[in-house]
Amino acid sequence: MEALSLAEPRLADAAAGPCGVVTLDVDSRGYCSEHEHATRAHYGQRLAALIGCAFEGEYAAAAPSGSRHYFVPSDTLSDPARVRALGILGVDDLFGGVVPYAFVATKVISHPLIGEGDAARPQGWSTRFAGEVGDATLPGFSCFGADEVMRAGRAMLGAGAVRLKRVTATGGRGQIVVDSAQALDSCIGAMDQADIGRHGLVLEANLQDPITWSVGQVLVAGMVVSYYGVQRTTSDNAGEEVYGGSDLVMRRGDFDALIAGIVSPSLRRAVEQARRYHCAVSDCYPGFFASRVNYDVAQGADRSGQWRSGVLEQSWRVGGATGAEIAGLEVFRADPGRHEVRASCFEVYGASAPVPAGAIVAYQGTDSRVGPLVKYTTLPGEHHADAP
Repeated sequence: MEALSLAEPRLADAAAGPCGVVTLDVDSRGYCSEHEHATRAHYGQRLAALIGCAFEGEYAAAAPSGSRHYFVPSDTLSDPARVRALGILGVDDLFGGVVPYAFVATKVISHPLIGEGDAARPQGWSTRFAGEVGDATLPGFSCFGADEVMRAGRAMLGAGAVRLKRVTATGGRGQIVVDSAQALDSCIGAMDQADIGRHGLVLEANLQDPITWSVGQVLVAGMVVSYYGVQRTTSDNAGEEVYGGSDLVMRRGDFDALIAGIVSPSLRRAVEQARRYHCAVSDCYPGFFASRVNYDVAQGADRSGQWRSGVLEQSWRVGGATGAEIAGLEVFRADPGRHEVRASCFEVYGASAPVPAGAIVAYQGTDSRVGPLVKYTTLPGEHHADAP
């Protein structure tokens, strides 16, 4: 497949420059927590410094006519009319992404429907995507009805345990593993049937103790930086296993430049699968563009011992690795001759979570939903001042 730089399309007039950086609360998941608001504001200030303009806080719809902004949305934007009204024409106008339909921004696009011809699907669903993405994902199905979930689950259980994934959940939450038809029936019976029809449900081959790579790219202030990294999990304040951070290796350039420096066959496979997934989205869903992309790629053995690798889901918005992404951009901006940066981001729960000296803290406090939490980034071997 021909290599594709995620810098395409560049539709905005970069020379004009935005007048100010603003955050935008999209609230497509039905909530936006206090720590997410605070973290996004922190990132907005740092992005404003990188771009060379003012940070203006939360976007005000009553902004003067003709004013331009660089947006930092809470989620991927999916309303084309609103996107145009905001003046978002391309990757130079936001830190995040734009999709033609809301479901495209979720993990539900990663797998085919079962019985493609008569299966339920949302408006705009691409029947070509599954073929274009090929083996860049794990075996699985996406379903928009309980009967289809039952059919898909039974078809998959013969090859091993199946992971059921709620489409609207993030950070590793909302997932259940079943290993029998009885467990599948019980699980589906307890679910909100209307929610399955509205958002869909993903069924995916379950891997044993997988490693999860983060593969991504950011385009900010004329810089194109690509990266890979290993994700960590942690326990939240309720004892649930959730995303705990990533250790990134960031390099100037597109995915071709990133792949060129990778020796490990399994890591090369992860980056190539992320690139293929992205190419498939760009080809099958016209109107998509993003200045920040992140693909989770899992690698491990299934129950039969077969090694598998595949993209789990995508993120075209501010995400868990964004603290490290911005820290890397800051180093690259300060040193134009620099070609690689290593950065680690952490999400630590609990009232007494320690913060290393010199860490860049994006949030530290008690969120009314998740409890005590601190989010910070470190740059091993770097000397830097605290960010605003």
